[in-house]
Amino acid sequence: MARKLRGFERVLDAPALFSVAYGEIASSLYFALGIVAAYALGFTPWVLLAAGAFFLLVALSYAEGTAAIPATGGAATFVRRAFNDVLGFLTGWALLLDYLIVIALSTLFLPHYLGAALDRPGLADSPWDVVLAVAVILAIAATRLARHSRLYTAGIVVAGLDLATQLLLVVLGLALLFSPDALTTGLSLGTEPAWEEIAFALPLALLAYTGLETVANLAEETREPGRTLPRSLFSAIGLVVAITALIAVVGISAFPVENGSTALGEEWLRAPIAGIVEALGGPLPGWLAGGLRVYVGLTGALVLFVAATTSISGFTRLAHSLGEHGQLPRAFGRLNRRTLVSPQAIAAAAAISIALVIGTGLIGDDVAFLASLYSFGILLAFTAAQLAVIRLRFTEPDLPRPFRAPLNVSIRGRDVPVPAIVGTGLALAIWVVSLVTHPGARYAGPIWLALGAAVYIGVRRGRRLLEDQAVRELPPGADFRRILVPMKLGPVGEEMAATAIALAKERDASVDAVYVIRVPLELELEAELLDRQDQAAASLAEAQLLGEEHGIAVELVTVRSRSIGQAIVAEATVRGSDLIVLGSAARWRRQSAFFSPTVDYVLRNAPCEVLVVAFPQGVLDEGVIDGAPESTLKA
Repeated sequence: MARKLRGFERVLDAPALFSVAYGEIASSLYFALGIVAAYALGFTPWVLLAAGAFFLLVALSYAEGTAAIPATGGAATFVRRAFNDVLGFLTGWALLLDYLIVIALSTLFLPHYLGAALDRPGLADSPWDVVLAVAVILAIAATRLARHSRLYTAGIVVAGLDLATQLLLVVLGLALLFSPDALTTGLSLGTEPAWEEIAFALPLALLAYTGLETVANLAEETREPGRTLPRSLFSAIGLVVAITALIAVVGISAFPVENGSTALGEEWLRAPIAGIVEALGGPLPGWLAGGLRVYVGLTGALVLFVAATTSISGFTRLAHSLGEHGQLPRAFGRLNRRTLVSPQAIAAAAAISIALVIGTGLIGDDVAFLASLYSFGILLAFTAAQLAVIRLRFTEPDLPRPFRAPLNVSIRGRDVPVPAIVGTGLALAIWVVSLVTHPGARYAGPIWLALGAAVYIGVRRGRRLLEDQAVRELPPGADFRRILVPMKLGPVGEEMAATAIALAKERDASVDAVYVIRVPLELELEAELLDRQDQAAASLAEAQLLGEEHGIAVELVTVRSRSIGQAIVAEATVRGSDLIVLGSAARWRRQSAFFSPTVDYVLRNAPCEVLVVAFPQGVLDEGVIDGAPESTLKA
């Protein structure tokens, strides 16, 4: 029986995707509210509302891009398609950093909510908050390395719990704490807060709406992404923006500005929602206030734990997309039967986020530095994503777009979405503001991009793909509409099927999966060969399953022949194939010939182009394809 080539399954319906979207986006309020309030003071609700409106504007472009190209990778995927691999990689590399920052902030704030719930303030003291944060990251990584678990059902429960908690706080806060006077007390725009602080707070406010990329990364796992993604995304974002602004109103009412600061951004910086609960303890009965404190503290800790978990998931899925396209080491792009995503990606996410957590502790717990660095990456991604949507309207006007951003204007005969034009300008302007006002964005951001450029060049040199990935190495303008891939058991066969389907997906082609049953000379050509027939059926079933998962038509063919090479050439001739994809094991290069007799025959006699992927020595010794394949194309 052939091993199953696993992939991302389309299992997310509208409720599940909404829960992921709401849970991921709304979770950031637990750590972003205090950071923004520290600088925006009484203008915090307005700053968060403005950031939410901008976020909703950007989401229109994301919805169009992910619905049209429902593949893992989010903005990096449609930027790569609209422009080139380099820009796609840099977009993805910036987003990898944002995932890591969300993991670090979620786990750093978690001990503060847990300490509030258990009435153990020592959990929030340094260095125990850092120790607990590291322990949480290690626990999540160890669980993910042990096995792949579906968190969609749990995500619905946690999102519902989060929504109920936030609505409860809004109702109680508006009823018991709301004060119009508190919202204006101690405020003097331009002085308290100063214009520089407002400018500083605006990019930081984007931290309150993390999760857009996580949702976009799930496009390949969504049922009917053209309908489900936009509907779930906009409903979740609209609800989050409204609740975020209302909770900010409650927070400033509870802790009005005094002497140029608010306790929401000082004493309660690391647990602002717990601070609001503490303020509610005054008008509420003691038993109810105590129960609410425990409930909200535990809920906050759980929400942040899930946020860190889903951010690790988002990191690994994005790393998979970049690795699959030759932009990160190949190991990151390979799926795993136990963990689904690459174990190397899980380990990398844990290691780097732990380094961020420890580094933040060493520099005096400056979480604003991480927040400013987050704004650097997300604004670059937002800018690139919107430009990609605009460019695709020109380069691929016939691309099916189940969702199209509204309010279009005609430019050079093409409809261009106004939201994407406006959003691009705003994203660039806020990005410049973040560079001017935030040391993290100004210094650490470019350093991260430079590191990414070095990684990209190193990977491309290692894979002999400096100019472009393997798919792009095919002759310029080559139009492959029908690809033939001979099937076989084992890792080489699996890799070739995946390669053929990736090529077909890139060029909108079909795939003919051919399994040649070689019949020995001493037997009749139609002799019964049950074992080989079972192998053929199993191998072809795997190719069909992989094609269905990626939306590619795969025709299954079983052929009996005395010579595998002759059968492949004959089938390519009969079917009018444009390309044959073959794999070559390293053992032949230890002998007199570089390729096997089958590959050599096909190269000499094929009626079309042939792509041969020859794996380095030792790559297949343990049944796992590792390292960089060396591609050879015969025209």
